[in-house]
Order: sequence, then structure tokens, then C-alpha cells
Amino acid sequence: MEASATSKLLLSDIASYVDHVPSNYVRPISDRPNLSEIETSGDSIPMIDLQGLHGPNRADVIHQIALACASYGFFQIMNHGVPEKTIEKMMTVAREFFRQPESERVKHYSADTKKTTRLSTSFNVGSEKVSNWRDFLRLHCLPIEDFINEWPSSPVSFRSITAEYATSVRALVLVLLEAISESLGLAKDSVSNTLGQHGQHMALNYYPPCPQPDLTFGLPGHKDPNLITVLLQDEVSGLQVFKDGKWIAVHPVPNTFIVNMGDQMQVISNDKYKSVLHRAVVNSDKERISIPTFYCPSLDAVVGPLQELINEEDDTPAVYRSFTYAEYYEKFWDRALATESCIDLFKASKT
Repeated sequence: MEASATSKLLLSDIASYVDHVPSNYVRPISDRPNLSEIETSGDSIPMIDLQGLHGPNRADVIHQIALACASYGFFQIMNHGVPEKTIEKMMTVAREFFRQPESERVKHYSADTKKTTRLSTSFNVGSEKVSNWRDFLRLHCLPIEDFINEWPSSPVSFRSITAEYATSVRALVLVLLEAISESLGLAKDSVSNTLGQHGQHMALNYYPPCPQPDLTFGLPGHKDPNLITVLLQDEVSGLQVFKDGKWIAVHPVPNTFIVNMGDQMQVISNDKYKSVLHRAVVNSDKERISIPTFYCPSLDAVVGPLQELINEEDDTPAVYRSFTYAEYYEKFWDRALATESCIDLFKASKT
């Protein structure tokens, strides 16, 4: 069985006929998702109603965002302004894409992490030792007109639906960045102004059912290299976030997004807001689709702690040196999620 499995480029074309997890997906015993020990989130993950941003309660919502960013690094949002229909169509077309015949999907396959549109599997097949139980389609989507012609043209509605979704989520991110900027006590365009021309990527993650979900990960614990991630999930649980020394399962709530801080937000905020460790587990009976939007600086943008948040006298020196986002992003992919974050490589040297 395993010999034929290795001839397939994508996990979904292996997963449909194996009754055990092939050896290259099995995590070492010390690094398995101990599924019996997971806390369920209940009400512990802040749910923020963004409607309040557009009225007299703005200060209260900004305060909720400040608390969530400082203590969790992630929160859920409702009344976010992305139309329910847009979300529904995006999820449907993502599912349709992954259900196409193998011959149609593999047209987009590439192991080259620098390609701006590519279908691949695991995380970085070139540099990792153990594979992850996931296929993904990764798309660059800002400005859309630079990339839309390289996106899949099948299903036929893929480009128009994905463009509509990406545009709608970008508008939401810009609202969030203003609120986060204010929550740091800064002018509302401060964070946005650090991002150069801005960058936006999306991933369509497909996690097939797994015969032995306790042996592998959809994605192991990692922190996002970008600024802010807005995650759409279907109704199947899988996301877990690390908080106070334990993993918490974040169960999907319809028509909400999960927002998490990435490494660049930690740098820009000079450690006030932390990038958060999270992972995806799989299950034996249901496929799962999640669609994160990664919002980031453009590759040539120079990132460093915001000047207003540095105060040598007050004992808050710059925690990080300045660097280009291109330098950061390259290190992130090369390290293949080897450890949880590469942010420590960019700490300011102690004098």
C-alpha cells in the first residue's frame, strides 16, 4: 500500500484508500495530539461584536480588542460586515475545488514556496521530516488583478467568487487594523502605514478524514509569520490554540471569523501583543476545510517596533531590530515549522 501511496502528489489521493496512517505522517510519540486532554473553549475565547465599532460604543469595543490581543492573541468576531452569501459561496467553491478529479487539481501543484499560486501538501515538502495531514491551495490576492489570471479556472466560478471574498475580507482587515492601532494608543493608520504596499494571501486548507487522527497533525503547533490572520472554518472542529500551558479547542460558530495576531504584530507592538501558537488536528470521519486570509507587509516593507511604543527611559526599549518582511518570510518557510516561531531570530541585540 505504502509504495503506491508515495507515487501520489497529494494527500487527498492517498487518504481515500489507506486504512492506517503511512509512516511518513506519523509524529514522534512526544509530539502527538493528545486528543483526550484537550480543553474545550466554552466561553473562554473572546467573541467581539464589531457592530459597536460604528457607533457610540467604539471605545468599549476597542478596549475589548486590546484585552483580547494582549491576553489571548486571538478572538472571534461577529457582525463583521462580510456578507453571509459571500462566505457561503467561498466555502462551496473551495469544497468543489478539492473534490475535482486528481488530474484537474494537480495542474496547480508545486513544491516551490515562492510561487504565488500553488497547490501543495503538508507544509514544505522540500524540508520537513514528517508530513502533515493536509493539502492546500495558496493564493496571493493583493492587488487581485496581478494574480487572478494564475488562479484556478476550474470550477468556473472559482476566480469571481474568490475575488469577491478576498476583497470583502480585506475591507474587514482594514477596519480591524484601525481598531488594533487605536487599542495600542496610536493613530488609527499607524499599523497600516508600516506595511508598505500591503500584502494579502489566502490558503484553502483541505484536511481529509484520517484513519488514525491521534498519530498525526493537520498542522503542528506554529505561529503565523504575517501581521494578522482572519480564519473562516466550516462546521468541523480542528483548530486548537495554546493558552496558559494547555491546548484549547476552538469550535466553529457560524458566520463568525477567528482573528489571530501574527509575528509582525508582535514586532510592531513591541511585544505588547503576542503572536499565538495554534495547530490543526484531524478526525476519522469528516473532511474539514478552513480558509485563512493572511494579511502582511509587502516584501520590501521594513518592519520594526513602532517608535511611539519604544521608550528607553521608561524601560521599554525596542525588543526587535528592523528587518524587511522578505527576510522574515524566507526564514519562516525554510524552517518548515521546525520550531514554533522564528521571531527570536530578530530580537534586538543586547548592548
